[in-house]
Amino acid sequence: MLSAIALNCTLKASDKPSSTDKLLGEVLAALGEHGVSGTTLRIADFNILPGVTSDEGPGDAWPDIRRQVLAADILIIGTPIWMGQPSSVAKRVLERMDAFLSETDDQGRMPSYGRVAGVAVVGNEDGAHHTSAEIFQALNDVGFTIPANAITYWVGEAMGSTDYKDLKTVPETTANATAMLARNVAHLAKLLRGSQYPGE
Repeated sequence: MLSAIALNCTLKASDKPSSTDKLLGEVLAALGEHGVSGTTLRIADFNILPGVTSDEGPGDAWPDIRRQVLAADILIIGTPIWMGQPSSVAKRVLERMDAFLSETDDQGRMPSYGRVAGVAVVGNEDGAHHTSAEIFQALNDVGFTIPANAITYWVGEAMGSTDYKDLKTVPETTANATAMLARNVAHLAKLLRGSQYPGE
């Protein structure tokens, strides 16, 4: 069975409702329809130290999160839009993955090779495509594979007061994007599990 890990990069700790969490729950449910088991980590709950290595020393929660990311076949990064960009929490996660560039195996492959990634974005301002582009570029740089249409998002009215978590029903366009993301990441993850990238 394939496995997925979703990293919720909201700025809120687990004791507060999160629109990002709602959308990630829908992504994991859709992945479940393709035989993928999944779990979510609320990154704001953890003390991830700044830096670009896999272990920044005492008190750093990243090494255990890194282990879980690399144990999964699929990584989903979920982030709200802040000032038209991914959250600072999402950027911290990406910065810590920079270490993969120097952690290659004897064939020159990063530890993230063979793993597939997707993105889920929510916000009350424009910027979903820009936000996903930043994350996709960073994930590709550190060895993740990005399938076709591996994004789902919802953007509410600019400067509006309604959050995704407050919607009574999921908009059809978001539901369709979530279903497509799940189909494509599960399909590609199965292929890569059966045939890893060649090394040097």
